[in-house]
Amino acid sequence: MAGGITDTGELYSPYVGLVYMFNLIVGTGALTMPKAFATAGWLVSLILLMFLGFMSYMTTTFVVEAMAAANAQLRWKRMEKRKEDDEDEDSSSGVSDSDVLLQDGYERAETRPILSVQRRGSANIFEITERVEMGQMASMFFNKVGVNLFYFCIIIYLYGDLAIYAAAVPVSLMQVTCSVTGNHSCSVGDGTKYNDTDKCWGPIRRIDAYRLYLAAFTLLLGPFTFFNVQKTKYLQIMTSLMRWIAFILMIILALIRISRGQAEGHPSMAQLSGIRNLFGVCVYSFMCQHSLPSLITPIAKKKHVNKLVLLDYILILAFYSLLSFTAIYCFHNDTLMDMYTLNFTNCDIISVAFIRYFLGLFPVFTISTNFPIIAVTLRNNWKTLFHREGGTYPWLVDRIVFPAITLIPPVLVAFCTHDLESLVGITGAYAGNGIQYLIPAFLAYCSRKDTQLVFGSGTVNKHLSPFRHSFWIVFVLIWGFSCFVFVTANIVLSESKL
Repeated sequence: MAGGITDTGELYSPYVGLVYMFNLIVGTGALTMPKAFATAGWLVSLILLMFLGFMSYMTTTFVVEAMAAANAQLRWKRMEKRKEDDEDEDSSSGVSDSDVLLQDGYERAETRPILSVQRRGSANIFEITERVEMGQMASMFFNKVGVNLFYFCIIIYLYGDLAIYAAAVPVSLMQVTCSVTGNHSCSVGDGTKYNDTDKCWGPIRRIDAYRLYLAAFTLLLGPFTFFNVQKTKYLQIMTSLMRWIAFILMIILALIRISRGQAEGHPSMAQLSGIRNLFGVCVYSFMCQHSLPSLITPIAKKKHVNKLVLLDYILILAFYSLLSFTAIYCFHNDTLMDMYTLNFTNCDIISVAFIRYFLGLFPVFTISTNFPIIAVTLRNNWKTLFHREGGTYPWLVDRIVFPAITLIPPVLVAFCTHDLESLVGITGAYAGNGIQYLIPAFLAYCSRKDTQLVFGSGTVNKHLSPFRHSFWIVFVLIWGFSCFVFVTANIVLSESKL
């Protein structure tokens, strides 16, 4: 869910961009959605899913607008730099674009309109041709406090991401291998509830097996945090193909079971107690804002990019609804697993052993390829947060301390709990709320303000969000802060009842 999709130089068509965005958004969060649907009730879940999809689309257009404003400011700075060089070749001849950005990082834009920029072609000044990541946009449009809050939010989100991944792989391995080697072969999805203290292999308990797999997972993939890794094109194709085979298989198998009259689910319409986790899962499942710069920038023709994004959200909404509704009507609420793939490891659901193991171990393959990339992204964000201009880190801090503080906390969280629904819910409800709602709204507000100051009030951003009225920014901010209050109050009340 984090990291770049492609290098800036590799352009692709809008329809390829549509596929990339679909693959980016539909990830691990979708596997926890059926359980959240069953917990909250089908009617409440559908309404909240549609509303949160709409909110996510709105903030996506805010980020695209801020990207265009950032590109315009970069062009303006470059033109101003060239003009200064022409006037005085001896002054600032060795300053680069990045130096200018660093010097102006926490300063507001100058207040005089740049008429020369408008005369040279205002139609193209807002063209998105350079990849400007959210951190760089925060440095351009926010003050120092805003930048630090941005990095705090993205770091917490990435920690949550890593904790979810670190728990999901051992959980899948524990469920599959304990069922195969224990006395309850083929019974993961048969409705039997197992405790962590139940036996797995001989004297080894299920919780012991989980922690052994967690240790193996950490030892195998943890060292990648100390190096630089990136997701190759072919690895992305392979994981995307496996993901779609798994999702399509689950939908088809559930539909076949329902059509044969073997459906067990009787979902309720509404259960307010499940809204908290459903909210977090939906926010997590629509998350793409932090990766938009690496996804939107390489699109060759961006004239209708907002319509393209809208089409993607409609397709994703339909897919999530199909996956979740087939799940809650196919399986009894009490038997739905946190990781939906594990419901298909029961022999009664599918008799073909290869498909059972493929679906049961599917999260292991896909998550294992994403974990090192997200870990490196988190490590680099830590470095950026503490970086000071002109300074370098000692070898020990750079190569040992930063990777260690990246890897250890999520592994400790996964060691203490493997409740995936709660991990996804809390990550989405707090850090995801900030990244998906609050940060895009503030970016849109600050970028519009700076654009008017720099280029004049008459200049129009060609990628201006369809939700251009200031009411929408206020609405998103109120919604985001209200969600913080609601989720926190819900957690406090839930804990007080225990």
